[in-house]
Amino acid sequence: KAAARDPKVMAIKATLYRVGKNSPVVKALMEARENGKQVAVLVELKARFDEENNLEWARAMERKGVHVTYGVEELPVKTHAKIALVVRREQNGLRRYVHLGTGNYNASTARLYTDLGLFTADEEITEDAVRLFNRLTGYAPDTKYKRLLVAPESLQRNLLQLIDNEIEAVQQGDYGRLVFKMNQLEEDVMIQKLYEASQAGVQIDLIVRGFSCLVPGVPGVSENISLRSILGSFLEHPRIFYFHNAPDDQRLYAGSADLMRRNLYNRVEVVFPIMNKAL
Repeated sequence: KAAARDPKVMAIKATLYRVGKNSPVVKALMEARENGKQVAVLVELKARFDEENNLEWARAMERKGVHVTYGVEELPVKTHAKIALVVRREQNGLRRYVHLGTGNYNASTARLYTDLGLFTADEEITEDAVRLFNRLTGYAPDTKYKRLLVAPESLQRNLLQLIDNEIEAVQQGDYGRLVFKMNQLEEDVMIQKLYEASQAGVQIDLIVRGFSCLVPGVPGVSENISLRSILGSFLEHPRIFYFHNAPDDQRLYAGSADLMRRNLYNRVEVVFPIMNKAL
């Protein structure tokens, strides 16, 4: 709402996966367009249970002049990433602000799910966000990112490299540790890599709310892996990934992706670094 009404804001871009029936976010985007701002929104029409809501809102936004796209045409994937970008004119030129989240921009689930969001003006992250929106709304298949881990192109590869880094640290006599929190754990390559890390001596804590295809505590295979599920008043929804021996700016990530085949191979997902030590 603040961006929609700010005369210095030039443009707003956002991804909408699960919109819901009464969407204050969509209403603010339409208000921004009425106020003369460039507004571009990617609406995922294949969001289960929300297809009808999403289509209705997409048509309403189009009638207001919002540039609406419906997924990445050359990729048979859903856009599951949660990202919003605001471009604002300031004294030193244009400045970009980005929100990256683990949960949908949905007023109903926001009251029922626990989620994390990062609001940042970091230049490398905001530049990556611009690249991502170019990728989503145009044709830019060879897009490279400095800070964001993006599926289906590079997320799994980067996670495997970070796990390998923990394995190498232990092999050199250091302490290695991984802490992952997610909704589901199912993808076989990631599970095999976690077994490999456990066998190397990396201490691994997994917090998986739903189902897990990894079996902890198997002698010679996964004795260094603990697995727990948290059930509470709200649905545990954030995905968080911690790598003990990674550089400071790659030690902690959060994002939209579970370690599932569909998330790593068949969806556009964004996992983002938490680089500020206070956070």
